[in-house]
Amino acid sequence: MDEILRYAVGLDVGTSTVRVVMASVSEGNKLDVIGYAEVPNAGMRRGVVVDLAGPVAGMNKALVEVERMSGQNVKAAVVSINGAELQSVRTEGMIAVGGAEHEINENDVARVDEVALQGTVVPANRIALEIVPLQYILDGQTGIKAPVGMTGSRLELHANVVTALVPSYDNLRKTVETVNVAPEIVMPSAVAAARAVLNERQRENGVAVVDFGHSTTGIAVYEEGDLQYIGIIPVGSNNITNDLATMLAIDTEIAEEVKRRFATGDFSGEGGTVTLRWHGKDLRFNTEQVNEVVQERLEEIFSMVQKELARAGYDKKLPEGIILTGGGARMKRLDQFARQILNRSVKIGVPHGLNGVAEATYKPEYATAVGLMLTSAGLGEKGTSKKVHKSGKKEKSGGILKKIFGKF
Repeated sequence: MDEILRYAVGLDVGTSTVRVVMASVSEGNKLDVIGYAEVPNAGMRRGVVVDLAGPVAGMNKALVEVERMSGQNVKAAVVSINGAELQSVRTEGMIAVGGAEHEINENDVARVDEVALQGTVVPANRIALEIVPLQYILDGQTGIKAPVGMTGSRLELHANVVTALVPSYDNLRKTVETVNVAPEIVMPSAVAAARAVLNERQRENGVAVVDFGHSTTGIAVYEEGDLQYIGIIPVGSNNITNDLATMLAIDTEIAEEVKRRFATGDFSGEGGTVTLRWHGKDLRFNTEQVNEVVQERLEEIFSMVQKELARAGYDKKLPEGIILTGGGARMKRLDQFARQILNRSVKIGVPHGLNGVAEATYKPEYATAVGLMLTSAGLGEKGTSKKVHKSGKKEKSGGILKKIFGKF
């Protein structure tokens, strides 16, 4: 039996659900999933904490289940962040590093990274979650991914910086720390999902992960191996539930079950009647009416996705198409409908290739939690992104970033 070196935990704090995945990491980076949990959440609105007690209770319950299943205490985790305030912005930085024969070292890279993060890119009310070097330029030579060891006198960086509002970030960390878990890294849900479902070819050629969540839909675009853009649309699968509740004059709890049982992305069939057994009563619904409500909202959501991709400059790109993840992606034949609206290849993305009790996590709604766990294990990312967690407040030169980048 391989010796267990450490444990990796992904903690996905969603608006309606908390999901946790825990794995053991053995020699050779062998992963065995040893625990997972999925429990309802409260106290959040569109991915943002609005009442600390809600997510604290949800995380506590999920962690108890995982610890009971795994026999291990959860001490640290990589945590998801969501919300419409997440942004990605392009930035550039340039430094002089010495004479023409100077050999670029890690301190030089840390300095140019820090220069790129200064100024208006990260204002005082925002915190940088990741800096993704798109290319380094050394004395005019473009397209460099790893400049350490090369020689030159001027080093430039073109990068993508992912940021969040400081209050949202701080409140999320506070809820996690309240349950005695140390947040190793806080990362966007769509980025975590991408780490669980994308392969190297897709990242290189161009692909978008669309994380169809409860109240928000996250978009992460990859090309040339790296994260190029991230965006958040403030609508999700719960909007479908609310529409059904309004149009069918039923409680949202019933509407959620109608959506789960009868909603589909295939609207070509003839109308009929379906029956839902609810607390001893038979409730009947017209499928044509249900489909009309669902179709209208799905058209809006995927049209917004298309506009977001166009705004990012990827309207006619992405040869690997769209990968759908998240709880909303469980709707039957959703990929077929999305393909019609987006006019490109669409697939449902699920985690795979894990050992242990991993089969229960092979669902689109577990993509984020699995991706977080892979990040905790130091796996699942082939690009060059770096975790920053640096606010726009001024720091002393060579301070926080020097410590952080020293790990890479």
